Amino acid sequence: MSQFLGTHQNRLDAKGRVSVPAPFRTALRPGADTEAPVTAILRPSHKYACIECWPVAKFEALAASMSKLAQFSDAHEDMAAALYADAFPVEADKEGRIVLPAELVSHANLSGQVSFMGMGDTFQIWEPEAGAARRAEARTGARLRELSLPGAVAA
Repeated sequence: MSQFLGTHQNRLDAKGRVSVPAPFRTALRPGADTEAPVTAILRPSHKYACIECWPVAKFEALAASMSKLAQFSDAHEDMAAALYADAFPVEADKEGRIVLPAELVSHANLSGQVSFMGMGDTFQIWEPEAGAARRAEARTGARLRELSLPGAVAA
């Protein structure tokens, strides 16, 4: 499975380590190589008090779009600072744990338990109650705006 699905909880230890859920570790590995290290890019969300986790290839594709902005423009400078300055590459240890940088832990108000929330191509790490509130808000917003995917079959 190459998509991040579901919501999982794990414990954040005093050293800032947390175990990435097994299905998410599988999706973070490049291709079918089960021996490849689990690597990712962590960054603070632009919109929410959570941490975004990007597979390296997806982050590189996102970063490639920066070439469409004029190199020394204000837009390029702002996006580069927002995208790269607070991004952290991480690699899981043999137990599947990653270390969350203190800046990101603070941004997401994390302590104790954390929630991993699948977002398809990426996932987010939330304080559990804030994550549950965000999921409820998203469901309500989708229903009120009658959101549907292009070409989706109506139920």
